[in-house]
Amino acid sequence: MKILVTGANGYIGTGVVKQLLEDNCDVVACGRSASDVPQYIAVDIFEVLNPYEFFGEPDILLHLAWQDGFKHSSNAHLDNLPKHYHFIENMIKSGVKQVCVLGSVHEVGFYEGSVNENTPANPQSLYGISKNALRDATELLCKNEGITYQWIRGYYIVGNTHHGCSIFSKITEAEERGDRFFPFTQGKNQFDFVDYDEFCRQVASVAEQNVVTGIINCCSGYPEKIGERVERFIKENHYHITLDYGKFPDRPYDSKAIWGDNRKISQIMNMRGQYVSQ
Repeated sequence: MKILVTGANGYIGTGVVKQLLEDNCDVVACGRSASDVPQYIAVDIFEVLNPYEFFGEPDILLHLAWQDGFKHSSNAHLDNLPKHYHFIENMIKSGVKQVCVLGSVHEVGFYEGSVNENTPANPQSLYGISKNALRDATELLCKNEGITYQWIRGYYIVGNTHHGCSIFSKITEAEERGDRFFPFTQGKNQFDFVDYDEFCRQVASVAEQNVVTGIINCCSGYPEKIGERVERFIKENHYHITLDYGKFPDRPYDSKAIWGDNRKISQIMNMRGQYVSQ
Protein backbone atom coordinates (compact mmCIF):
# COMPACT_ATOMS: atom_id res chain seq x y z
CA MET A 1 0.00 0.00 0.00
CA LYS A 2 1.41 3.39 -1.03
CA ILE A 3 1.18 6.09 1.66
CA LEU A 4 1.22 9.81 0.83
CA VAL A 5 2.50 11.84 3.80
CA THR A 6 1.81 15.57 3.66
CA GLY A 7 3.70 17.95 5.92
CA ALA A 8 6.55 15.46 5.78
CA ASN A 9 9.23 18.06 6.46
CA GLY A 10 7.61 19.25 9.69
CA TYR A 11 8.50 18.39 13.27
CA ILE A 12 6.20 15.36 13.39
CA GLY A 13 6.33 14.48 9.69
CA THR A 14 10.09 13.95 9.68
CA GLY A 15 9.90 11.30 12.37
CA VAL A 16 6.78 9.65 10.94
CA VAL A 17 8.32 9.24 7.48
CA LYS A 18 11.44 7.76 9.07
CA GLN A 19 9.31 5.25 10.95
CA LEU A 20 7.23 4.32 7.89
CA LEU A 21 10.38 3.68 5.88
CA GLU A 22 11.83 1.55 8.69
CA ASP A 23 8.59 -0.43 8.50
CA ASN A 24 9.25 -0.99 4.75
CA CYS A 25 6.22 1.04 3.64
CA ASP A 26 5.96 2.51 0.15
CA VAL A 27 6.09 6.23 1.00
CA VAL A 28 5.63 9.42 -0.99
CA ALA A 29 6.49 12.44 1.19
CA CYS A 30 5.75 16.08 0.47
CA GLY A 31 5.94 19.56 1.98
CA ARG A 32 6.04 23.19 0.95
CA SER A 33 9.79 23.75 1.31
CA ALA A 34 12.96 21.88 0.40
CA SER A 35 13.95 19.01 2.67
CA ASP A 36 16.33 16.07 2.92
CA VAL A 37 13.47 13.76 3.94
CA PRO A 38 13.71 10.59 1.78
CA GLN A 39 11.32 10.15 -1.17
CA TYR A 40 10.29 13.79 -0.83
CA ILE A 41 8.59 16.22 -3.22
CA ALA A 42 8.67 19.96 -2.50
CA VAL A 43 5.24 21.26 -3.53
CA ASP A 44 2.30 23.27 -2.22
CA ILE A 45 -0.44 20.63 -2.07
CA PHE A 46 -3.12 23.30 -2.34
CA GLU A 47 -1.77 24.33 -5.76
CA VAL A 48 -1.78 20.84 -7.31
CA LEU A 49 -4.75 20.41 -9.66
CA ASN A 50 -5.00 16.62 -9.44
CA PRO A 51 -3.01 15.54 -6.36
CA TYR A 52 -4.09 11.90 -6.54
CA GLU A 53 -2.49 11.46 -9.96
CA PHE A 54 0.39 13.84 -9.19
CA PHE A 55 1.50 11.72 -6.22
CA GLY A 56 1.23 8.43 -8.07
CA GLU A 57 -2.25 7.29 -6.98
CA PRO A 58 -1.55 6.50 -3.31
CA ASP A 59 -3.77 4.08 -1.41
CA ILE A 60 -3.52 5.93 1.91
CA LEU A 61 -3.45 9.65 2.70
CA LEU A 62 -1.65 10.51 5.95
CA HIS A 63 -2.37 14.22 6.23
CA LEU A 64 -0.01 15.90 8.69
CA ALA A 65 0.28 19.28 6.96
CA TRP A 66 -0.81 22.28 9.04
CA GLN A 67 0.54 25.80 9.24
CA ASP A 68 1.18 27.56 12.59
CA GLY A 69 0.33 24.54 14.70
CA PHE A 70 2.04 26.05 17.75
CA LYS A 71 0.40 29.47 17.28
CA HIS A 72 -3.10 28.82 18.50
CA SER A 73 -4.48 32.28 17.69
CA SER A 74 -3.09 32.51 14.14
CA ASN A 75 -5.62 33.45 11.44
CA ALA A 76 -3.95 30.89 9.18
CA HIS A 77 -5.99 28.15 10.84
CA LEU A 78 -9.31 29.51 9.59
CA ASP A 79 -7.86 30.83 6.32
CA ASN A 80 -6.49 27.40 5.34
CA LEU A 81 -9.40 25.30 6.61
CA PRO A 82 -11.30 25.20 3.27
CA LYS A 83 -8.04 24.39 1.46
CA HIS A 84 -7.46 21.35 3.67
CA TYR A 85 -11.06 20.27 3.14
CA HIS A 86 -10.92 20.52 -0.65
CA PHE A 87 -7.56 18.75 -0.80
CA ILE A 88 -8.90 15.81 1.23
CA GLU A 89 -12.14 15.83 -0.79
CA ASN A 90 -10.18 15.71 -4.04
CA MET A 91 -8.07 12.79 -2.82
CA ILE A 92 -11.13 10.85 -1.65
CA LYS A 93 -13.13 11.35 -4.83
CA SER A 94 -10.10 10.51 -6.98
CA GLY A 95 -9.57 7.08 -5.47
CA VAL A 96 -7.63 7.10 -2.18
CA LYS A 97 -8.86 4.19 -0.01
CA GLN A 98 -7.93 5.36 3.48
CA VAL A 99 -7.70 8.82 5.04
CA CYS A 100 -5.75 9.40 8.22
CA VAL A 101 -5.50 12.99 9.50
CA LEU A 102 -3.52 14.40 12.42
CA GLY A 103 -5.72 16.23 14.90
CA SER A 104 -5.10 17.66 18.35
CA VAL A 105 -6.30 17.42 21.94
CA HIS A 106 -7.02 21.15 21.60
CA GLU A 107 -10.15 20.19 19.61
CA VAL A 108 -11.64 19.13 22.93
CA GLY A 109 -11.19 22.48 24.66
CA PHE A 110 -11.41 22.84 28.43
CA TYR A 111 -12.11 19.40 29.85
CA GLU A 112 -11.00 17.49 32.92
CA GLY A 113 -10.47 13.75 32.84
CA SER A 114 -9.88 11.00 30.31
CA VAL A 115 -10.78 11.83 26.69
CA ASN A 116 -12.26 9.18 24.41
CA GLU A 117 -13.87 9.34 20.98
CA ASN A 118 -17.25 10.25 22.47
CA THR A 119 -16.02 13.15 24.60
CA PRO A 120 -17.81 16.36 23.53
CA ALA A 121 -15.62 18.88 21.70
CA ASN A 122 -15.75 22.52 22.71
CA PRO A 123 -12.56 24.08 21.27
CA GLN A 124 -11.49 27.46 22.63
CA SER A 125 -8.77 28.55 20.22
CA LEU A 126 -8.69 29.18 16.47
CA TYR A 127 -6.39 26.18 16.18
CA GLY A 128 -8.78 23.87 18.00
CA ILE A 129 -11.85 25.24 16.23
CA SER A 130 -10.30 24.68 12.81
CA LYS A 131 -9.02 21.19 13.58
CA ASN A 132 -12.39 20.18 14.98
CA ALA A 133 -14.23 21.51 11.91
CA LEU A 134 -11.90 19.58 9.61
CA ARG A 135 -12.47 16.46 11.70
CA ASP A 136 -16.24 16.67 11.29
CA ALA A 137 -15.97 17.39 7.57
CA THR A 138 -13.46 14.59 6.94
CA GLU A 139 -15.57 12.06 8.80
CA LEU A 140 -18.61 13.01 6.71
CA LEU A 141 -16.66 12.77 3.45
CA CYS A 142 -15.31 9.33 4.31
CA LYS A 143 -18.71 8.08 5.44
CA ASN A 144 -20.40 9.27 2.25
CA GLU A 145 -17.73 7.66 0.05
CA GLY A 146 -17.43 4.47 2.11
CA ILE A 147 -13.69 4.66 2.78
CA THR A 148 -11.60 4.15 5.92
CA TYR A 149 -11.56 7.16 8.24
CA GLN A 150 -8.97 7.68 10.97
CA TRP A 151 -8.49 10.83 13.03
CA ILE A 152 -5.31 10.87 15.11
CA ARG A 153 -5.82 13.00 18.20
CA GLY A 154 -2.32 14.03 19.25
CA TYR A 155 -1.43 14.96 22.81
CA TYR A 156 1.67 16.61 24.31
CA ILE A 157 4.89 15.55 22.56
CA VAL A 158 8.21 15.53 24.40
CA GLY A 159 11.35 16.03 22.30
CA ASN A 160 14.68 17.79 22.73
CA THR A 161 14.85 19.41 19.31
CA HIS A 162 14.46 23.17 18.84
CA HIS A 163 12.40 22.44 15.71
CA GLY A 164 8.96 23.73 16.69
CA CYS A 165 7.67 25.90 19.51
CA SER A 166 6.75 23.47 22.28
CA ILE A 167 7.82 24.13 25.86
CA PHE A 168 10.49 21.46 25.44
CA SER A 169 11.83 23.10 22.27
CA LYS A 170 11.98 26.47 24.02
CA ILE A 171 13.82 25.02 26.98
CA THR A 172 16.33 23.39 24.63
CA GLU A 173 16.91 26.73 22.90
CA ALA A 174 17.34 28.50 26.25
CA GLU A 175 19.82 25.85 27.39
CA GLU A 176 21.84 26.24 24.19
CA ARG A 177 21.91 30.02 24.72
CA GLY A 178 23.32 29.45 28.19
CA ASP A 179 20.31 30.87 30.07
CA ARG A 180 20.37 30.11 33.79
CA PHE A 181 16.61 30.38 34.35
CA PHE A 182 13.52 29.63 32.29
CA PRO A 183 10.33 31.59 33.10
CA PHE A 184 7.51 29.14 33.74
CA THR A 185 3.94 28.77 34.99
CA GLN A 186 3.12 27.26 38.38
CA GLY A 187 3.57 23.88 36.67
CA LYS A 188 0.55 22.25 38.30
CA ASN A 189 -1.61 21.49 35.25
CA GLN A 190 -1.62 17.81 34.31
CA PHE A 191 -1.32 16.67 30.70
CA ASP A 192 -0.77 13.48 28.71
CA PHE A 193 2.87 13.45 27.60
CA VAL A 194 4.30 11.07 25.00
CA ASP A 195 7.93 10.93 23.85
CA TYR A 196 8.60 12.01 20.25
CA ASP A 197 9.83 8.65 18.92
CA GLU A 198 6.92 6.80 20.51
CA PHE A 199 4.43 9.31 19.11
CA CYS A 200 5.83 8.91 15.58
CA ARG A 201 5.67 5.14 15.99
CA GLN A 202 2.03 5.38 17.06
CA VAL A 203 1.09 7.65 14.14
CA ALA A 204 2.79 5.35 11.62
CA SER A 205 1.11 2.31 13.17
CA VAL A 206 -2.35 3.89 12.85
CA ALA A 207 -1.88 4.48 9.13
CA GLU A 208 -0.39 1.03 8.51
CA GLN A 209 -3.64 -0.72 9.46
CA ASN A 210 -7.35 -0.27 8.71
CA VAL A 211 -8.95 -2.40 11.43
CA VAL A 212 -9.10 0.27 14.15
CA THR A 213 -10.78 3.41 12.82
CA GLY A 214 -12.47 6.64 13.90
CA ILE A 215 -10.91 8.95 16.49
CA ILE A 216 -7.72 7.41 17.86
CA ASN A 217 -5.79 8.99 20.74
CA CYS A 218 -2.02 8.88 20.24
CA CYS A 219 -1.02 9.29 23.85
CA SER A 220 0.44 7.69 26.97
CA GLY A 221 -2.93 7.20 28.67
CA TYR A 222 -2.15 8.92 31.96
CA PRO A 223 -1.69 12.49 33.27
CA GLU A 224 1.45 14.07 34.70
CA LYS A 225 2.04 17.52 36.15
CA ILE A 226 3.77 19.67 33.56
CA GLY A 227 6.26 20.90 36.15
CA GLU A 228 7.28 17.35 37.01
CA ARG A 229 7.57 16.32 33.34
CA VAL A 230 9.66 19.36 32.45
CA GLU A 231 11.94 18.85 35.46
CA ARG A 232 12.42 15.24 34.36
CA PHE A 233 13.07 16.41 30.78
CA ILE A 234 15.81 18.75 32.04
CA LYS A 235 17.38 15.92 34.04
CA GLU A 236 17.11 13.39 31.19
CA ASN A 237 19.00 15.72 28.85
CA HIS A 238 21.57 16.80 31.46
CA TYR A 239 20.59 20.45 31.12
CA HIS A 240 21.72 23.04 33.67
CA ILE A 241 18.81 25.46 33.31
CA THR A 242 16.41 26.02 36.24
CA LEU A 243 12.66 26.61 36.01
CA ASP A 244 11.54 29.99 37.36
CA TYR A 245 8.04 29.12 38.57
CA GLY A 246 5.13 31.54 38.57
CA LYS A 247 6.41 33.96 35.92
CA PHE A 248 3.61 33.18 33.46
CA PRO A 249 -0.10 32.51 34.04
CA ASP A 250 -1.70 29.32 32.74
CA ARG A 251 -3.60 29.74 29.47
CA PRO A 252 -7.32 30.09 30.29
CA TYR A 253 -8.28 27.31 27.89
CA ASP A 254 -5.78 24.77 29.26
CA SER A 255 -7.41 22.01 31.30
CA LYS A 256 -6.33 21.38 34.88
CA ALA A 257 -5.97 17.64 34.15
CA ILE A 258 -6.57 15.98 30.78
CA TRP A 259 -5.33 12.73 29.25
CA GLY A 260 -6.23 10.34 26.48
CA ASP A 261 -8.06 7.04 26.67
CA ASN A 262 -5.40 4.77 25.19
CA ARG A 263 -7.42 1.61 24.55
CA LYS A 264 -7.50 2.03 20.75
CA ILE A 265 -3.82 2.87 20.36
CA SER A 266 -2.91 0.01 22.69
CA GLN A 267 -4.85 -2.36 20.43
CA ILE A 268 -3.03 -0.99 17.38
CA MET A 269 0.40 -1.25 19.02
CA ASN A 270 -0.34 -4.83 20.06
CA MET A 271 -1.20 -5.60 16.44
CA ARG A 272 2.04 -3.91 15.41
CA GLY A 273 3.98 -6.10 17.80
CA GLN A 274 2.50 -9.16 16.14
CA TYR A 275 3.32 -8.20 12.55
CA VAL A 276 6.77 -6.79 13.37
CA SER A 277 7.75 -10.05 15.04
CA GLN A 278 6.66 -12.13 12.04
